[in-house]
Amino acid sequence: MTEQAVQEIIATGQRLDARGLAPATSGNYSVRLKDGRIAVTVSGRHKGRLTSDDVMAVDSEGRPLEDKKPSDETKLHIQIYAAHPNAQAILHIHSVPGAVITRLNRADEIVIEGYEMLKAFPGVKTHETNIAVPVVDNSQDMNILSSALAGKITSGIPAYIIRDHGFYVWGKDMAEAERVAEALEYLLSCEMETMKIRAGVRA
Repeated sequence: MTEQAVQEIIATGQRLDARGLAPATSGNYSVRLKDGRIAVTVSGRHKGRLTSDDVMAVDSEGRPLEDKKPSDETKLHIQIYAAHPNAQAILHIHSVPGAVITRLNRADEIVIEGYEMLKAFPGVKTHETNIAVPVVDNSQDMNILSSALAGKITSGIPAYIIRDHGFYVWGKDMAEAERVAEALEYLLSCEMETMKIRAGVRA
């Protein structure tokens, strides 16, 4: 496992925690290494206080290569890497707006349109567009979750939301994954604030 990948994960955890995007021990992060192994956060570690000992290696099937326990959701990382050969980093964020909006909106996707911040997503060149972020119901069974996601993670949007839970994003490197995570959190926050205002007007 390369020291660069470990330090990228540690630094990203510190930045996301500083923005309130890593409460308690929530979330999990990974980087795909050149030899196909994956560096992933150890289960139950606070992401704002990660050390080198809190990152471990698994093989391309998610099997531990060290005497540590990887995140319980490593299977979902493996699924994304298998579906997206160009993906090299994945972030799972426990998002307040992501949880709230999907609790109120029971649709199987969240459509976001018209925001300048959409241009933070790879391939999006204008605000005059929309993205549809897939949503699946939460489950503690990773086999159930991965089955529900099987037809959704190839939509072209490098993100999906787990209802009442949070979201996953990925990118060609950690910088791109973090940019998408920040952009999606901002966009979902805007949507949540809009919902509040509209509810107030109706009241």
